[in-house]
Amino acid sequence: MTQSVLVTGSNSGFGYLIANTLVRQGYKVIGTMRDPQGRNASIANEMKANGIIVIDIDVTDDSSVANGIALAIESVGDIDVVINNAGVGTLGWQESFNIDDFQKVFDINVFGVQRITRAILPHMKQRGSGTLIQISSILGQFVLPFLGSYNATKHAVEGLAENYRVELSQFGIQSLIVQPGGFGTDFGANLLRSSDSSVTESYGEFATAPETMWAGTEAGHDADNAPDPQMVADAILTLLQTPATQRPFRTTVDGTGLNQTIETVNRATEAAMQHIYALYDMEHLLTLKQ
Repeated sequence: MTQSVLVTGSNSGFGYLIANTLVRQGYKVIGTMRDPQGRNASIANEMKANGIIVIDIDVTDDSSVANGIALAIESVGDIDVVINNAGVGTLGWQESFNIDDFQKVFDINVFGVQRITRAILPHMKQRGSGTLIQISSILGQFVLPFLGSYNATKHAVEGLAENYRVELSQFGIQSLIVQPGGFGTDFGANLLRSSDSSVTESYGEFATAPETMWAGTEAGHDADNAPDPQMVADAILTLLQTPATQRPFRTTVDGTGLNQTIETVNRATEAAMQHIYALYDMEHLLTLKQ
């Protein structure tokens, strides 16, 4: 039976690659984006021509999410998989991000995940099955300087996914995390900068360090040997083609040599979870009930 997959933020980057990869493999794909009839009309029309159902969803708007998910269900009948991919990066000294800055990035990267998940879960619980895949980051397991608010959102997403894993497993709903590393997408073109320039200036001769660091990162992304972002879409495909009970909770996708290091952390985290839940006689919550 053909599975239906909803991918948020499908107009660019990983979302675009994931949606197109899955539709080519026979999945029924719903790609969501903002303004598919306006600024994203060209990409929306291309995706429709490829067989993708395009739906307008702004993950920062409750009504938009509720209406979009309802339309998606109406369009395909059942939604088997939701991939929360929509997100935005940040750059700057963490101190220079005021509360409004933090709220903006959290509204997209964290609250957007919660909005989409809350909207789809009644449908999945009624069916007694479903898969939630959160596109996190290797920065959900460690941090890099000058990406502070982004780091924080990915740590939060990991926490959300962990909690959904144990709260939903007995309802036949699986929660998974995919952790991409650094890839050359349009991520860098849409970075949110901090608002408080006076704080940035207070770092004196080091004030421009964030921009200098990012310029080096972008140069690496443009290098001939830079990892291909298609790796992330391929990893998603492999995950979906793997029997549910054999899927790892976390999947790391990095082409810069960090895979083994992050996977070591992931294995240690999983071992700790298994031990703690066994102590509380809750280890069954870590196993998907089918």
